[in-house]
Amino acid sequence: MEVEVKLRLPDAVAHQRLSDALAPRHLRTHLQDNLFFDGAAGELSSRFAVLRLRFYDGDTRCVLSLKARALLAGGISRVEEEEEDIEPTLGRACAAEPWRLADLAGTSKIMRKVVDELGMRGDGGKVGSFVCLGGFKNVRAVYGWEEGLVLELDETQFEFGTNYELECETADPERAKELLEKFLKDIKVPYEYSQASKFAVFRADHFLKSHLQQCPSIS
Repeated sequence: MEVEVKLRLPDAVAHQRLSDALAPRHLRTHLQDNLFFDGAAGELSSRFAVLRLRFYDGDTRCVLSLKARALLAGGISRVEEEEEDIEPTLGRACAAEPWRLADLAGTSKIMRKVVDELGMRGDGGKVGSFVCLGGFKNVRAVYGWEEGLVLELDETQFEFGTNYELECETADPERAKELLEKFLKDIKVPYEYSQASKFAVFRADHFLKSHLQQCPSIS
């Protein structure tokens, strides 16, 4: 179970102010390219599961992840998550030709679970088709902070614009949230509790655009 505090920042000004305040504690910055996949008939989304390939820093690393049973309330996110590193070239091949994901079931615990437990194998034993849903890019700055906490400051580029968010994975989310809220108030950075995951924001925008294309009279 992954547990994180997620706080949304309103704009680039707030993001820059927080970035400046955290600068002495900066550890590294990652450039992330996130791509998401589903079955052609929505087999994964109908089971509230999210399959993602994340590429780091110009394809120096690729992580396959499966998330399920996500809950986000009061600025605290809880989600079941499994992750595996795969070769970036193989990840790019799967992104270009999603049917290749099924071939990973022989070596990947995640893909074996997707195929055997999440509805991707039909009654005749044939594995269904995968489709790429698209994705978004993210700039993630990582900081070492108080009480051993690691903060991740995100600048996420969606098609509709840029979102800013502060995340902190922790075993004690209430304590971490208390520390973060005090810190943000002290340095006068406005924030609110995140209401949706980045994937949910991406899908909502995609759904809206698809609906508007089908109903051009709606403005």
